[in-house]
Amino acid sequence: MTDVLIKNPNGFKFGYKPITQIDEVDCATGIEFGISIIEKGKAITLGKPLESAYLLMKGEVTFKYQNHEISVRRDSIFDENPFALHVPANTDGKIIAQSDAEIAISQVENNQQFEPMLFDSKNMLESERRGKGQLNDTAYRIVRTIFDKRNRPEANLVLGEVINFPGCWSSYPPHHHPQPEIYHYRFTEPQGYGHGELDDDVYKIKQYDTLKILDEKDHSQTAAPGYGMYYIWIIRHLKGNPYMVPEFTEEHRWTLEDNAPVWQPKV
Repeated sequence: MTDVLIKNPNGFKFGYKPITQIDEVDCATGIEFGISIIEKGKAITLGKPLESAYLLMKGEVTFKYQNHEISVRRDSIFDENPFALHVPANTDGKIIAQSDAEIAISQVENNQQFEPMLFDSKNMLESERRGKGQLNDTAYRIVRTIFDKRNRPEANLVLGEVINFPGCWSSYPPHHHPQPEIYHYRFTEPQGYGHGELDDDVYKIKQYDTLKILDEKDHSQTAAPGYGMYYIWIIRHLKGNPYMVPEFTEEHRWTLEDNAPVWQPKV
């Protein structure tokens, strides 16, 4: 599967850059994902015939939709919780850049209607630190789940963020699920890197990379020492089979146990 890792080594310029598309044939996720860089004073228009989530990566913007007009600012994806506007298909509105701004856009097909919602630290599903005190903190990470079926039952998307601490693992122990998923990565330093597993295949991950996760492959991640790693995770529910919880690989389940025995040097 040569097209599962998509690289954008030069980053993104003003405008919209599609990274994955709904109608792809090879390595298809059924997810439209891209990055929009908006120049100060300009705007992007909503109203696409797709369920859409607009995740603020950086900058100050005003979200205008229905009778709402809400201005927010985000300076750091590593240190600050997200702002994400989630809307059903054909929702009118716009996102106005009060400074140069970056928006990650995720879209899927969905004919169901639901109430548009701007998620932030007050109403997102959870932001938690996982793995503390386990495995010598080697899988200690921050997991931010913005929405899934628990708080958006009509949605066909799941949206969240993960922060890997330098030298640590996430999405661990190895797990899998039949629903397609996308990871999009950033690092605390532009030369930062990490590794993403897809079963026995290992991909070196760099700044602005995107990884497609398909065919129920196990997909643990790790950041190189010295570099914090951030990734957006986007899952598309399957008809009649929505994503609820992952299935952990049997041989590594023991690492979830409290006080799991971990080798320590004797000298």
